[in-house]
Amino acid sequence: MSLQPFHLAFPVHDLAAARAFYGGLLGCPEGRSADRWIDFDLRGHQLVAHLDPAAKPAGHTNPVDGHDVPVPHFGVVLEWNDWHALADRLREAGIAFGIEPHIRFKGEVGEQATMFFRDPSGNALEFKAFRDPGQLFATA
Repeated sequence: MSLQPFHLAFPVHDLAAARAFYGGLLGCPEGRSADRWIDFDLRGHQLVAHLDPAAKPAGHTNPVDGHDVPVPHFGVVLEWNDWHALADRLREAGIAFGIEPHIRFKGEVGEQATMFFRDPSGNALEFKAFRDPGQLFATA
């Protein structure tokens, strides 16, 4: 069975800033757009940035492995080397990380590389990678 793409529509306060961040920095090809929204291709998944000039980031967090993980957040699971290349690109661009790139659950089931940062509208993103992709849903 092939993995089907997900669709996520989310608010942004500035479409030009969203275009620069998702299209430029993250390298998401742009699809259709209109005056109040833009489609982006996030590794085969459809993200739609919808203009909401009053958009405000959520402020809730949950503790995970010693960090305060922002809720809600979204992102994608990358290949191990792609995750490291993205972390380097984000560091070079001066992105302020909410949670710095690091290895979570080191030496345990589900060991993963993860990082959290926000887009210009304050939406929280997590990009992660598993050294063993077969452990994505592992419980023990």
